[in-house]
Amino acid sequence: MEPVRHITFDRGRAPERLDRFLADQLPDLSRSQLKKLIDEGGVLLQGIPAKAGVKLRGGESLQVTVPDPIPVATVSQDIPLRILYEDRHLIVVDKPAGMVVHPAPGHQQDTLVNALLFHCRDLSGIGGALRPGIVHRLDKDTSGVMVATKTDLAHGHLAQQFKDHSVHRRYVALLYGLLTTERGTIDQAIGRHPRHRQKMSTTCRSGRRAVTHWQVLRSFVDDRLTLAELALETGRTHQIRVHLSEQQHPLVGDPVYGGAGRCKNLVDDQLRRLVQDLGRQALHARLLGFVHPETGRYLEFSSPPPRDLTVLLDYLTTKYHQAPVVWSK
Repeated sequence: MEPVRHITFDRGRAPERLDRFLADQLPDLSRSQLKKLIDEGGVLLQGIPAKAGVKLRGGESLQVTVPDPIPVATVSQDIPLRILYEDRHLIVVDKPAGMVVHPAPGHQQDTLVNALLFHCRDLSGIGGALRPGIVHRLDKDTSGVMVATKTDLAHGHLAQQFKDHSVHRRYVALLYGLLTTERGTIDQAIGRHPRHRQKMSTTCRSGRRAVTHWQVLRSFVDDRLTLAELALETGRTHQIRVHLSEQQHPLVGDPVYGGAGRCKNLVDDQLRRLVQDLGRQALHARLLGFVHPETGRYLEFSSPPPRDLTVLLDYLTTKYHQAPVVWSK
């Protein structure tokens, strides 16, 4: 049976496009899934099939019909996983860098979904086109802690926590340049880049609010590098990478947002080789905390940066006669 949701765009709100409003209201649907739903008449505005770009001005009633998941041809693969926690509701893993989360055209295998399908026979909804079991994502070349759900209850509960920004997330990043203060906040909306559609930007015509808090962990003054911890208040696509890059502090090794090209400016030959060997953006999702959907208990999981990143960090801390970073909670 297809679930029907009734949503009201309250009076007094600032006008907003229908598709952007629904993206906030239905965080368990990806943008492509939501577009497909609207295009196929699954969203009624005042009882009439709606268009994605219609402007909501206040008081409108929406009826959203989400079809049952459609099985897709995603195969299970026996890919090793580092499992941090698992029960009948969810599974928490430490995703390695280089692993894509979802199958996509041209990349149907060797993803986290393929690995989870093999490991979790009961991973509810992960084979569905409209309700995947993964409620958040990490970029292919970002390592770290992720949670996936096994039941519709867990999926809905965790999706709501991400929507409410109540999930506790900490990342560690090595970036170019020296930050001028020990801590701070970047509060800038993010949307599609106006010219490069595969990128995100704060210079978009319209975007969604994005808030990143940062704290300096180590400064490597002579090499003009900073190790920082970042806390996400929101979870926009490429948020950390965009926010720091547009503050002129791109992540070391970032091939999309300017971090890869700056490697050649490093004077230290060994450091330059280590950065080249890293081959990815220096970003790791270190900590994830959330309320368990069944027990109501707060759970928190962490993982230290993987070897490819620690080799680089160990070189820097030794060079600067600094104590190694202790990755505590």
